[in-house]
Amino acid sequence: MGGVNAAGRTSGHHAYRRTILDVLSQPAQTQTLLALASLMQLATRDESGAWRDADGEALSEAEIVSRYRTQILRHTLVRRIENGDFQADGIPGNRPMSLTLGEPLRFTTSRRQLPQPLPAGWQVRDIDRHTVEVDVPAGELDALIPERRQAQVRAAGQLPNGFAPDTFYRSVHHPRGLSMAIFGVSDCLGQSGLDWAALRDHLDPDAIAVYAGNSIGQLDDAGWGGMLRSYVTGSRTTSKQMPLGYGQMPADFLNAYVLGSVGATGAIQGACATFLYNLRLGIEDIRQGRRRVVMVGTSDAPVTPEIIEGFRAMSALADDHSLMALDALERLTDEDYQRACRPFARNCGFTIAEASQFVMLMDDSLALETGAQILGAVPEVNVNADGWKRSISAPGIGNYLTLGKSVSLARAILGEESVRHRSYLHAHGTSTPKNRTTESHIFDQVARANGIENWPVAAIKAFIGHSQGSAAGDQLTSALGTFAHGWVPGIPTLDAVADDVHAERLHFFREPLAFDADCTFVNAKGFGGNNATGLVLSPAVTERLLVQRHGQRAVDDWRHRREQTQANAEAYESRATAGQFDVIYRFGEGVLEGPELEVGADEIRIPGYAKPVSLKADNPFGTLE
Repeated sequence: MGGVNAAGRTSGHHAYRRTILDVLSQPAQTQTLLALASLMQLATRDESGAWRDADGEALSEAEIVSRYRTQILRHTLVRRIENGDFQADGIPGNRPMSLTLGEPLRFTTSRRQLPQPLPAGWQVRDIDRHTVEVDVPAGELDALIPERRQAQVRAAGQLPNGFAPDTFYRSVHHPRGLSMAIFGVSDCLGQSGLDWAALRDHLDPDAIAVYAGNSIGQLDDAGWGGMLRSYVTGSRTTSKQMPLGYGQMPADFLNAYVLGSVGATGAIQGACATFLYNLRLGIEDIRQGRRRVVMVGTSDAPVTPEIIEGFRAMSALADDHSLMALDALERLTDEDYQRACRPFARNCGFTIAEASQFVMLMDDSLALETGAQILGAVPEVNVNADGWKRSISAPGIGNYLTLGKSVSLARAILGEESVRHRSYLHAHGTSTPKNRTTESHIFDQVARANGIENWPVAAIKAFIGHSQGSAAGDQLTSALGTFAHGWVPGIPTLDAVADDVHAERLHFFREPLAFDADCTFVNAKGFGGNNATGLVLSPAVTERLLVQRHGQRAVDDWRHRREQTQANAEAYESRATAGQFDVIYRFGEGVLEGPELEVGADEIRIPGYAKPVSLKADNPFGTLE
């Protein structure tokens, strides 16, 4: 697994460990904070092994933690939006202002909003890639300064401050979501400890698939957002904005620039259930024998003024006015913004977030053969729609079906006692008043039907916000952290369970809960009736199932092969913690267009791929004589 969200880097369980930081041992806390310090460009470790701050000063690990701990804690997780557009100057609008100037004027603006051609006498100086400082002589200034609107929503789950995924590879005007995807899948490959080229050469190229996308597309300046604004702002539409805006583009980027895959590809969009929808595609491919390795993931970057305003207009977000009314406050502090997302408590809306999450799926035989690290198993993802609805965003009945079927499968695999006492829920937990009532009622009814009396509930959006299509990826990777460390993250913003929450058979808690889990249920309850629940089994349970299917000797041999894989993963972890990220981006390498292929009736050989693609068809119809 790999990726990044508001809690940090996914590999090494670092993002998960940020959510249970206070219960970690002191060495584990230090490693987690060091990983965040390097991710946030506060410190790096040089080739000699010495840590240095951004000015080159040598510091010990303890000094880095002591110096930067408060800064790291304040600039990760849900917090006040750090994008300058959301601060006191307000958000740029589309209606320009016209001013008559008696004195020369100096101001800062976006490069895109400069008039073309530049009027005589104007002087422009670069500040960064996107921003310029302008000196305008006295006279008429027209159609340049946009109207500024004060942001009504100022909380979000942003990536750790200082982390810029596009700086780790040769990015040229890539939308943020695609840069996050490149980083996320590279992190996944590094954490796996496997040599991707060797793995690819071991397989028929058609035995690999990539299912990756997002729920919204790329709507920042480098994607469709900039394209749609270009006409009204007088900016130039680029040749990249249209193609790079598509929602399936994360899969396209991974095939073309990271994995070199020619196998199956695609993305299913399903609002908040998007990650689970794509995970389901991978599971079905492997179960049917069509693929042996599938890379699954999502990458969403929706923290933009336009997307936030769209959700705010739906009354879906926790805006500043509602947060102040909720707590009877006259103004909001940074601490108040950090508490914006309150699943199952008195709340007023969800908190938007950005994240990129990827997992590598394998069939069990290949996992044993390659010595892959087995972090868990997902036997099924159940998906159901809501049926007839009053409005497209209103809650419905589909999630009762998805959770009920997932619990039934867990009961069949693990037995009733395990499900009743060693399972827990990874709630969608958006922090809206509707969700707290409807999702808790689903949990209560399914618990009652299965004799569960005290079902633990995790709701990690309290830490990292709602990353839209990537939300279930955040939940899944957190669950894998729980299996590894034995703690279920609490809900720290839960001062009290709301009166309309169906809590009789549910266990809500603020502090991390020590819990020996056999399985968890990753739940998504999305807009439009996009409901999905994934059953996730622990590594211990998975190994027992492997012994049952393949025998103890095969599993013992796998453990021996896994030693090298773990050593490779540990080496990657050491480099990544030091700020040395192995981001893969192979632009223009190994490009093939067709004439290079050897095309036969039964197979096609591709230069650069060790094995041919078999063309033998699985004919379900029989032969006509």
